[in-house]
Amino acid sequence: MTFAERMRGLVNKGVGVSSDLANRARGKAKDLGAMGALKLEIVQLQSQAGKLIAKLGSEVYVLLVDKEHATVSRETASISGFLKEIERVRVKIETKEEEYKSISVKKKASA
Repeated sequence: MTFAERMRGLVNKGVGVSSDLANRARGKAKDLGAMGALKLEIVQLQSQAGKLIAKLGSEVYVLLVDKEHATVSRETASISGFLKEIERVRVKIETKEEEYKSISVKKKASA
C-alpha cells in the first residue's frame, strides 16, 4: 500500500478518528521524549555523584596520609562540603527518578 493510499484511507475513516489517533500519538511521543530526557539527566547526575564521591575519597586520603590527620569526620570542613554536595545530587536523582516513574505509570495507564 502506497503512502497516498494510506492517506486516502485515513481521510475516508473520518477526521474525528484520525484526529484522535494523532492526539494519542502526540501524547505518547511527548511522554517518551520526556522519559528519555529524564533518563539522560539521571545518568548525568549519577556520573556527577560518582565524581564527587571519588573527590571525597581523595580528600580523605590527603587529610589522613599527606596531612597526617589522626581522624576525619563529617564535621571536617573540606569533607562536610563534599557531603553536602553529594546529598544535593542524591536528592536531585531521587526527584528525577520519581518524575520518570510518574510518566511511566501514566503511560501504562493510557495504553
